[in-house]
Amino acid sequence: MNVGDKVTTTGKLYAVPSGKDFLGRVVDALGNPLDGKADIKPEKYMAVERVAAGIVDRSKVSTPLQTGIKAVDAMIPIGRGQRELIIGDRGVGKTAIAIDTIINQKATGVICLYVAIGQKRSKVASVIEKLDEFGVLKNTIVVLASASDPASLRYLAPYVGTAMGEFFMEKGNDVLVVYDDLTKHAWAYRELSLLLRRPTGREAYPGDVFYLHSRLLERSCKLSKALGGGSLTALPIIETQ
Repeated sequence: MNVGDKVTTTGKLYAVPSGKDFLGRVVDALGNPLDGKADIKPEKYMAVERVAAGIVDRSKVSTPLQTGIKAVDAMIPIGRGQRELIIGDRGVGKTAIAIDTIINQKATGVICLYVAIGQKRSKVASVIEKLDEFGVLKNTIVVLASASDPASLRYLAPYVGTAMGEFFMEKGNDVLVVYDDLTKHAWAYRELSLLLRRPTGREAYPGDVFYLHSRLLERSCKLSKALGGGSLTALPIIETQ
């Protein structure tokens, strides 16, 4: 947009294109391809913001999601439909754990999404190269909102990745979503809130910053058999300060 352009509202919430053709592709937070390949034909448009499945619509988490890391699978096993935080300082291997988990899903049929938020493009390129090397990129969607992208795209990215994952979950598939990382997502939301002149709290974060991620992660669940029995597992990454 440029100064002087006319802007009108549609009266609808933003919906992201989704479908099987997105597997193996790298897209931005608007669903546009970034890998230089052909345009993607969507099967359905999924609302980016939606209410999480209710208690009646869920079933218990009982099927394990094997990470391939013995210490994790033996001591703190992760179930399909669960949320498990990966937290630590910079450079301790948080992304490596998440990528190893994606690679371990190669023969399981689990559909994976890697959502890169505020990361350097060179780092994301190395992640994509590794996924391709191990043959799991064809079963993975990479949603990229890099550090050089506007704060609005960095804010949208995790919700877009979740919406794409929900498309497959509603079809009865098991889905794994990695958010790398939600610290930079909170920074993007703080930037937007300051531009909107919203009241600030500690470290200039807005008062609803905790709701920002709780409503996102609540969408991870195991659906009941009546709704297809699909699941969405979330592995959010947080970098401690």
